[in-house]
Order: sequence, then C-alpha cells, then structure tokens
Amino acid sequence: MSDSKKNRGALAGAVIGAILASGCCLGPLLLVTLGFSGAWIGNLSVLERYRPLFLGVALVALFFAWRSIFRPAPECKSGEICAVPRARTAYKLFFWIAAVLVLVAFLFPYILRFFY
Repeated sequence: MSDSKKNRGALAGAVIGAILASGCCLGPLLLVTLGFSGAWIGNLSVLERYRPLFLGVALVALFFAWRSIFRPAPECKSGEICAVPRARTAYKLFFWIAAVLVLVAFLFPYILRFFY
C-alpha cells in the first residue's frame, strides 16, 4: 500500500473516531443548535459507554498518521505524490485538523456543563 493511501486511511480513521467519540455529548448539542429536536436525541447517550473505545481508535489512528506524515521523506521519483510538497503540506494540515477534533472529543464532556 502506498504512503498516500496509508496517510489518508489513518487520517480518516482519526476523524471518524473523533466524531463517534463525540456523538454522545457534542452530537445532541449540535443537533439542538441546528434546530433539530425530539426525544430521539436523548438516545444518543447510549454511545457514552463506547466513548473510550472510539477515543482509543482515534488516538491509534492519529499515531499512525503522525508516524507516516512527519517522518523524514523517502527518496521520491518524479511523478509520485510524495514528490509534491503541496501534498505533504495538505496532509499535515489535515492531521492537525483531525488532532483538534480528537482533542475536542476528549475535552468536551468536561466543559459540557458550561453549555447547558
């Protein structure tokens, strides 16, 4: 598997893990903010018990993404994705966005009381 696909897979795993980890707490707040309402929103609290698992998956995915993005660049042949500096910069940007999402998913239950 190419480095490009590994980077994308690890970053996607981190983002999906962060979204799932915040589904119990941040999800209802966002839905109410967007105008959605109903008793079914309370059912999202069922995801709370899986939050540590989702955070763990997100952290492992971030680790693998970090390892493949921030290690020294191997020798690239002309035409490969690693030879394009903008691609490496984009991967780094997406990595930090994913890291912020994971941090929000981790900290949100502790600062939740300030929103309700």
